[in-house]
Amino acid sequence: MPETQELTLKELLGQHTKEGELYRNLGNGTLECFACGHRCVVKEGRDGICRVRFNRGGKLYVPWGYVGALQLDPIEKKPFFHALPGNLAMSFGMMGCDYHCSYCQNWVTSQALRDPNAVAAPEFMSPTDFAVLALKHGAKVVTSTYNEPLITSEWAIEIFKTARQYGLVTSYVSNGNGTPEVLEYIRPWVDLYKVDLKGYDDKHYRTLGGVLQHVLDTIKMLYEKKFWLEVVTLFVPGFNDSEGEMRDIASFLVSVSPDIPWHVTAFHSDYKMMDTQSTPVKTLIRAAEIGYEAGLRYVYAGNLPGSVGQYENTYCPACNGTLIERRGFRVLRNALKNGRCPKCTTVIPGFWNAPSKP
Repeated sequence: MPETQELTLKELLGQHTKEGELYRNLGNGTLECFACGHRCVVKEGRDGICRVRFNRGGKLYVPWGYVGALQLDPIEKKPFFHALPGNLAMSFGMMGCDYHCSYCQNWVTSQALRDPNAVAAPEFMSPTDFAVLALKHGAKVVTSTYNEPLITSEWAIEIFKTARQYGLVTSYVSNGNGTPEVLEYIRPWVDLYKVDLKGYDDKHYRTLGGVLQHVLDTIKMLYEKKFWLEVVTLFVPGFNDSEGEMRDIASFLVSVSPDIPWHVTAFHSDYKMMDTQSTPVKTLIRAAEIGYEAGLRYVYAGNLPGSVGQYENTYCPACNGTLIERRGFRVLRNALKNGRCPKCTTVIPGFWNAPSKP
């Protein structure tokens, strides 16, 4: 009996694909993918930068029918602080990424097709399987995260269409390397969108595999298209933690809207940056101060519970009353009344209530 040859991860994933929608034919068997800002021109037999979208026979095939990671988290961990406080999100990740950040904290899935040390096994499931799992565990939100959701948008939207039928809220946790076409494609099916703005230095961005302007443009488009948008910046010592860069980020966000929540979070040693020290508390506090000084109304210092004082809570920008009190990812008190300050009735921007189940 002949021996069965074990499939590589690449070969296995290649068997679980479907023709994508986020591409155009350039002729002569060459395709342009516009799922992310790289706009890869993909020739016959080749992959895009993400390694999971590929051209076979003049068609672009994309991931389908599986997840690479599953996790039930508080929505505050995504982080969303102005969306359904205190609720749970059932998160799924896929394989591959259009960036290659040396400090990636989800590298086991995101770099699975680039790094032989990244070992993650796919779990095959249907959109209904996923929605039922979310409901079983009491989640009100489903989230595409852990790698770059834009590059698997066709599959995410298939999941979200089913999730919506069960009354679930949908969300992306993304690097923001978008295109007008992909945002238009996902807009009917994605409620919440978190962008990881990794700094404000294009040279540094390119070392991660990205282009700063693409992310800035995506943030503007997300706001204009009325996704509920929150932005996070992970401050890495010696990489993006100068006060000048903090001011540039805060000023940019204010120029889009002072109501965009900005989360400033701490790096911890990971992946290829094990020798870089963790971000000190004072860096996060200074970033939060700069955010408020620039005119942002909601700035949060995250992932160092109990160490950042007032910067874990939501305050009314009009009367300074405490609206949502948190410690880490736990909501200790929520005083909002129908999205308003109970004291002065100021409207607090956010996605505060889940829609009624269809």
